[in-house]
Amino acid sequence: MKSPASRPSPQLLAAAPHRLMFFIGAGNLLLAMLWWAAWLVSQRWSLGFGMPQAATYPGWLHAFVMQYQVLPSFFFGFLLTTFPRWMGLREVPRWQYLPVGIGLMGGQALLLCAALGLEVALTIGLFMTLAGWGAGLWLLTRLVLAERGRTWHAWSCLAALWLGMAGLLCFAGFVATGSPWLVFVSIKLGTFGLLAPVYLTVAHRMFPFFAGNAVPGYVAWRPMWWLGAMWALLIAHLALELVHAYAWLWLVDLPMLALALYTLWRWWPRGAAPGLLSTLFFGLSWWPVTYVLHAAQSLLYLQTGTFLLGRAPAHALFIGLFGSVLVAMVTRVTQGHSGRPLRMTGTAWWAFVGIQVVAALRISAEVLPDTMLWLAVSALGWLVVLGPWVARIGAIYLSPRADGKPG
Repeated sequence: MKSPASRPSPQLLAAAPHRLMFFIGAGNLLLAMLWWAAWLVSQRWSLGFGMPQAATYPGWLHAFVMQYQVLPSFFFGFLLTTFPRWMGLREVPRWQYLPVGIGLMGGQALLLCAALGLEVALTIGLFMTLAGWGAGLWLLTRLVLAERGRTWHAWSCLAALWLGMAGLLCFAGFVATGSPWLVFVSIKLGTFGLLAPVYLTVAHRMFPFFAGNAVPGYVAWRPMWWLGAMWALLIAHLALELVHAYAWLWLVDLPMLALALYTLWRWWPRGAAPGLLSTLFFGLSWWPVTYVLHAAQSLLYLQTGTFLLGRAPAHALFIGLFGSVLVAMVTRVTQGHSGRPLRMTGTAWWAFVGIQVVAALRISAEVLPDTMLWLAVSALGWLVVLGPWVARIGAIYLSPRADGKPG
């Protein structure tokens, strides 16, 4: 029989920022995709049930939930844990990070209620999300200012989160005014101002460090000019999108492709690497794939005036890069911070390999006959491949560390 101290307990979620926020993010991940898959299935097939229709276009709600609630839950959990370590500061107290998790979890739950037809939940959910974001930004900003801003990776992540807050406010403005331009700005800010900068900044900080610890003779390459180049290209792409200059996106997408290829060449471990490390770099390989598709889309638009690849470039980024690196990185943090061996588990391999298939399906859906069919299949596939992984890591966050240490 397990002793009381070794039994799973919801109280353990408050033991560390990553426990709480990763648990919320994992739950939000499945809930968001369960709703989206159900909506797609109801649009494609008549199966005897009808999905309630929200006043807000479901595709916009899907983009908002994934960009501003699901993935930021993981961001805040990781950064509230690592910022103090990067900067040599005291850990964030429990009472300060609990409101972040409550805001993001409650906000998404209410947004999904709004997606199911309860319109009043949209406004309340947005207020909760803004409150959670505000609490998280306040904490991270205080840490950066306390260190007097000497850690450039922290500045980069913080800048992305402030741009994310701007995008969140744009969506709130859309809800208040009905302006489609505001929701368009919100979605683009979420992609190129929030998500991509955070993912790439964390990769620049951590991936060479991880490789140096696991591969003998590995030489880490992390020049600070890289952060400036990455930001310049992302902001240039964002600016061109916001003024609808799609025919000229290739002017910044091809340099980003070059940066991605050169970075992967410099970072890729040349020796034998464990699976937990290799998955990080294989996931990051979707970065150049994304910009091949972005550049091709722009050049095709320049010639034809149509978006022949549809949302394929976006989902190479969202599912391919963000989904793959999420599985690899969260598995690493979960194993290490729970006192378990740093290795890919069976459910992690299932999720990582499966997400490659889901990404390929979602990209292909844009050019295959019966697009709605493949959209629904890829959404259902997301649930199948990530479900077991989410169940395992969720159980870990509810359980004491395997090595008996606190945290």
